[in-house]
Amino acid sequence: LFLLDCRLKSSVSFLTRQDRPNLAYCKLKGRNPGVIFLPGLNSNMNGRKAAALEDFCSSLGHAFIRFDYTGCGSSDGKFEECTIGKWRKDVLSILDELADGPQILVGSSLGGWLMLHAAIARPDKVSALVGVAVAADHLVTAFKKLPLEAQKEIEEKGEWKFPTKYNEEGYYSLTSDFIREAENHCVLNSPIPITCPIRLIHGMKDDDVPWQISMQVADRVLSKDVDVILRKTGQHRMSEKEDMKLLVNTVDDLIDKLATLA
Repeated sequence: LFLLDCRLKSSVSFLTRQDRPNLAYCKLKGRNPGVIFLPGLNSNMNGRKAAALEDFCSSLGHAFIRFDYTGCGSSDGKFEECTIGKWRKDVLSILDELADGPQILVGSSLGGWLMLHAAIARPDKVSALVGVAVAADHLVTAFKKLPLEAQKEIEEKGEWKFPTKYNEEGYYSLTSDFIREAENHCVLNSPIPITCPIRLIHGMKDDDVPWQISMQVADRVLSKDVDVILRKTGQHRMSEKEDMKLLVNTVDDLIDKLATLA
């Protein structure tokens, strides 16, 4: 039994890219549809949701990939130089270079925003989406909600200290350039051309990303097969045991569904 508990976790590899920083990733070989996990802002591929999904895919024999964006975790590059556009390209690199056949993307927070972009860019490859506390447009929306004086000050200083409870400083430092570039990637202002099945899980006690964003995404996507699952006591990270169970069951149901569709 002891040996079973020490199951070998997938080891870290690097995707080398011309003119772009190398991306750290872990990949389990297995059958389709594969599952790819997209972490949140300033997060990495070693979180509890990624681990739970890897265990689940491993037990089912399905392919699974988790990875770190440029400037995050074990990947190369500087976080300060990153943009939504660069991270979007990271996701597409993973899809194009490492993933074979149809994939289910699971995006957490900022990863949920990026998974929408990936589904728009690679409709043949992305066969379903699962969002956890999807933060579509959220950094831009939050910035625009600041008083004008505060916005001006941030633009003059070139730095926005975006409040967070997930590090000791109590904020993430983002450049004003980051926000300006992010505006080019907003998706909620018009219909979102995604037609695959979509499941959006959001905690109603989320103090970071309002659950209403998941409702907006559901409303905006062209897909008819969209479920929003609101968890009344759920927090932003959705990493309690019951939250994990919900996430894994949601992915499991989609795998079954895609099998019957195929």
